Amino acid sequence: MTNKSITLTDSLYDYITRVSLREPPLLQRLRAETARDPLAIMQIAPEQGQFMALLVQLMGAKKALEIGVFTGYSSLCVAMALPPGGKLVACDVSDEWTQIARRYWQEAGVAHKIELHLAPARDTLDRLLHNGEAGTFDFAFIDADKTGYDDYYERTLQLMRPGGLIMFDNMLRNGDVADPSVHDEGTVAIRALNEKLLHDERITLSLLPVADGITLALKRSDA
Repeated sequence: MTNKSITLTDSLYDYITRVSLREPPLLQRLRAETARDPLAIMQIAPEQGQFMALLVQLMGAKKALEIGVFTGYSSLCVAMALPPGGKLVACDVSDEWTQIARRYWQEAGVAHKIELHLAPARDTLDRLLHNGEAGTFDFAFIDADKTGYDDYYERTLQLMRPGGLIMFDNMLRNGDVADPSVHDEGTVAIRALNEKLLHDERITLSLLPVADGITLALKRSDA
């Protein structure tokens, strides 16, 4: 037995995915197409997408938010897990990458569930708040520019209902958050956000060593 997460070797990772990953062929194809992009490192891990879908189903989410679409793997995982009539508001600034996403959303039969906003995420979030949608979202995934995470968090928290769940990606920055010699803007921003979340009484918190580190922040009923 051990009192901390075990080291995830390549062979152990292969075992985990072999015995637990149920990745549909459509998602496999999307991941393979994305792998040819020079920025494929921005693609989430397949087991992370499966975990997101499980959370969406577990909490009975009907209205979700995504900040950072890239080629659409995470949004496809969420949209397929949403019930009929469910809705995902997806925010990105790249028409090129989201054109790939739209092809797969259409093929999966979930394009009608996804409302894509091609604009700076802050503008979209502010518009949602202005339109009276505060407190109406069940689930959110934040995976965009790291220096913007704190702003996205504050707006997203307002949009979440009590008991709503926010997932953040890349919260370990490939281990750089624990290395004081690393000072790039993205890592510094994530370090600061990790410290902020630790002391934020508006949420219940868990940081997990899944993929590049995911944080789950559950909005408290008294927030």
